[in-house]
Amino acid sequence: MNATPTAAIGPFERYPEAYDAWFDAHTWAFLSEAEAIRGFMPVRGDLLEVGVGTGRFARALGIPLGVDPSPAMRARARGRGIEVLEGTAEALPFESGRFDAVLMVTVVCFVQDLDAVLAESRRVLKDAGRLILGFVDGDSPLGRLYRDRRKESRFYRDAVFRTVPEVSDALVRGGFWTPRIAQTLFGPLEAMRAADRPLPGCGKGSFVVLSASKKPGA
Repeated sequence: MNATPTAAIGPFERYPEAYDAWFDAHTWAFLSEAEAIRGFMPVRGDLLEVGVGTGRFARALGIPLGVDPSPAMRARARGRGIEVLEGTAEALPFESGRFDAVLMVTVVCFVQDLDAVLAESRRVLKDAGRLILGFVDGDSPLGRLYRDRRKESRFYRDAVFRTVPEVSDALVRGGFWTPRIAQTLFGPLEAMRAADRPLPGCGKGSFVVLSASKKPGA
């Protein structure tokens, strides 16, 4: 779970401790998600996490630079050694064609205009650069649970739980090649006693990772 890079940052500003505590209470889920993402991350290059939140994923995955609109989130990420700039997924403070890979974790459920977000990520990527999206699949058991209970949640009240086909179609429409997909979190989070091993594809795991390369010239 990662902080929204849109203007709706109120809960992340008011409850940064509660947000960060989720990772401590769900260590195996976090490690499972990070491992699924790691399989798509380049081993070198200029890397960026958008919606970096408190820096948990950036630190775990060796990403030195992040963007987030929330001062409370940025402060915690800096405490974990991440360089963080103020910005949103719709308006990134970087020149075009800079990055080899851009990561967003649990960001697509908070943005209203997914096409605009993907276009901005495409802009800052090099030709053939990689966009990596990790999110809770709206068609999964966890996605349905979060959707049913979102009015009770501090963070997910306004979330839109998108499905893999929806996000995949948006990527292709937005100038990316058809994504590769991995999945993890195959049961209830409270029952986890070890990290799940990621599997290719979708439909079994609640957390999915889509990795799509930018089409040259797009």
